[in-house]
Amino acid sequence: MVEKKDILNILKNYDKNNITIATLGSHTSLHILKGAKKEGFKTLVITVEGKDIPYKRFKVADEFLYIEKYSDITNPDIQEKLREKNAIVIPHGSFIAYAGLDNLEKNFYVPLFGNRFILRWESERNLERKLLSKAKIRIPKKYEKPEGIDGPVIVKFPGARGGRGYFVCTSPREFYEKFEDFVKKGFLTQKDINNAHIEEYIIGTNYCLHYFFSPLKNEVELLGIDRRYESNIDGLVRIPAKDQLELNVSSSFVITGNFPVVIRESLLSQVFEIGDKLVLAAKDIVPPGLIGPFCLQSLCTDNLELVVFEMSARIDGGTNTFMNGSPYSYILYDEPMSMGQRIAREIKWALIADKLDLVVS
Repeated sequence: MVEKKDILNILKNYDKNNITIATLGSHTSLHILKGAKKEGFKTLVITVEGKDIPYKRFKVADEFLYIEKYSDITNPDIQEKLREKNAIVIPHGSFIAYAGLDNLEKNFYVPLFGNRFILRWESERNLERKLLSKAKIRIPKKYEKPEGIDGPVIVKFPGARGGRGYFVCTSPREFYEKFEDFVKKGFLTQKDINNAHIEEYIIGTNYCLHYFFSPLKNEVELLGIDRRYESNIDGLVRIPAKDQLELNVSSSFVITGNFPVVIRESLLSQVFEIGDKLVLAAKDIVPPGLIGPFCLQSLCTDNLELVVFEMSARIDGGTNTFMNGSPYSYILYDEPMSMGQRIAREIKWALIADKLDLVVS
């Protein structure tokens, strides 16, 4: 198990005046690296041949660390190269998926921004639900078995699948029919049925709320809000109901893009309330809790209640919608502020205050 003392010993050998911000070339790496450069850091992207083009064309990486395949990012020789560069790694969804939670918790001896041990709590549905319940945040009802389905539900599976394999159904029979269909399409395997997470389908408007918790300021910031474009559901809803029935196409929820939104101003108090409550609960359950970016995916019902159905305990893909800042980050900082730059600024402040131990693990 990677312990805090191990990371602190590594940091003792770092040249604090020559820190490199590093991440895997995917997900949110463009604005992570751009934000780091804006804050004066050297940047490094871990990538494979042929996938390096965006980082060269956008000129966000000072150095390139090539690996044969993405899953090599936790290899000991790669870790050594990162430590030689005084690297602080910014984890994102793709990085976590390729590295693997076990490796990050037990074998990855490079400083990570944030709390590496809270990442499992977003990946495993039972832990995620435990944390959200501890925070006393409204969440959808959970069904323990398909046989208990008695109304509209959405069925999800573990990991950051980007919505692939999710489906909606209203009865046990429909559950099994759709599950088998998704197995045939290759979206799921027969083993996945044991990990199906079945929860009530909340009818409401989707808002993905992007927060940043600063241990240095002891404050929760709202930096942006987005919504998702999902295929094929977004295409299906543009077709009249009678034609949808004739098509006989199963809906899917694969995320293909994001777009920025602002929420009704009277809802912002509720937005801050649930963010604050999650931070307090996380400190208690998975100390030191949430550090830096996190996201709550919510649905706003017609009685203006926010229901949270998912969380990310690190930078979320929707932050790509405000690479040049959002209305909220602009109000807060009076300048364009991306989530990537906000991460880099926290690291810079921590270095100045000699409190790097508060923001890495």
